[in-house]
Amino acid sequence: TIFGVTGGVMEAALRTVYEVVTGSEVPFSKLNILPVRGFSNMRRIEIPIQKTVGEWKFLEGATLKLMVGHTIGSARQIMEMLSRGELDDYHFIEIMTCPGGCLGGGGQPISDDLAAAKEKRKESVYKEDEGLPYRKSHDNPSVKAIYKEFLKDGPCGHLSHELLHTHYYPSGNKKL
Repeated sequence: TIFGVTGGVMEAALRTVYEVVTGSEVPFSKLNILPVRGFSNMRRIEIPIQKTVGEWKFLEGATLKLMVGHTIGSARQIMEMLSRGELDDYHFIEIMTCPGGCLGGGGQPISDDLAAAKEKRKESVYKEDEGLPYRKSHDNPSVKAIYKEFLKDGPCGHLSHELLHTHYYPSGNKKL
């Protein structure tokens, strides 16, 4: 549900990643990762990783460095920062080109007060999210069934990596 709001993809992913790595839910009230939310064009967020479990012990004490951006201008600015190597130590960057994410996109109803409309849409999305029975991807019965019946080697396994991860290539089809 929150994928339509800027920062929502990151928030959904963090709910699962943090729990997989630490064995505990994200350290935010009611799973609401407030630092990734909002309408400022770019946000930098740092989340410390503590009490890691199992194969994730190497991350003990690390700090996740995250950035969320929206609008075409922010996307351009972030891409320029990346090309200059200024964000090499970031772990996750989310960019949505529509103002506020999809809820501010061209397919949404036109409003005389777009800022107020986007705020109401954002509030509705988060209210809907808070009422869902499954707010973490790894708890969703459909996701569990896919891993059990098809991606049998688990979320971090070879098959899921091959089928679910994107590979990018620069012009000329040279691998990055």
